[in-house]
Amino acid sequence: MTFDAETRMQLLFALRSKGITEHRVLDAMERVDRGLFVRGIFADRCYEDMPLPIECGQTISQPSVVGLMTQALDVSPRDKVLEIGTGSGYQAAILSHLARRVYTVDRHRRLVRAAREVLQELGIANVTVISGDGGHGLPEQAPFDRILVTAAAEDPPPALLAQLREGGIMVVPVGQSDHVQTLLKVTRHADGFDYEELRPVRFVPLVEGMGAD
Repeated sequence: MTFDAETRMQLLFALRSKGITEHRVLDAMERVDRGLFVRGIFADRCYEDMPLPIECGQTISQPSVVGLMTQALDVSPRDKVLEIGTGSGYQAAILSHLARRVYTVDRHRRLVRAAREVLQELGIANVTVISGDGGHGLPEQAPFDRILVTAAAEDPPPALLAQLREGGIMVVPVGQSDHVQTLLKVTRHADGFDYEELRPVRFVPLVEGMGAD
């Protein structure tokens, strides 16, 4: 299967049916071929609305969850975005069409190398892929207008909250088990943070330190 007009139409229909209606998000997802980010035995399922395994024990999220998280992030063309958990690079590629600048951090060097290669092949120049412990964020580039976390923490990480500018938004899955997690939208105000629960989700855990690879 290829990312032809029919496949794109099916993707957009699936996204709209799951509540993704923001036209800029739909346009970005229509422009990014998920098939370029899925390799190996699951490549033939790359256009299905389901999470798929990738290297280093990680996953590429299902397109509808990517769309919902991106829509909740409410990215504007002037925003500087931090993504924690690069994974395949699919989410970062979508954000690249919405934001001025994207920094994405992953603890697995092998995933960082692969994501850089795909993004370079696509000619995406406004994404910087960095090896690092995502829980610490990227203080040297803070503050960020938007922060997206693609791994589940027990609570919104304090280091990331500190790197969110006033008026900024963070979208993060939280939960103390692999089975019960909630997607949170956190908005920073002058006097603190607002928390909005969006939906149940299931993500790999946010792990401290660098990966063994």
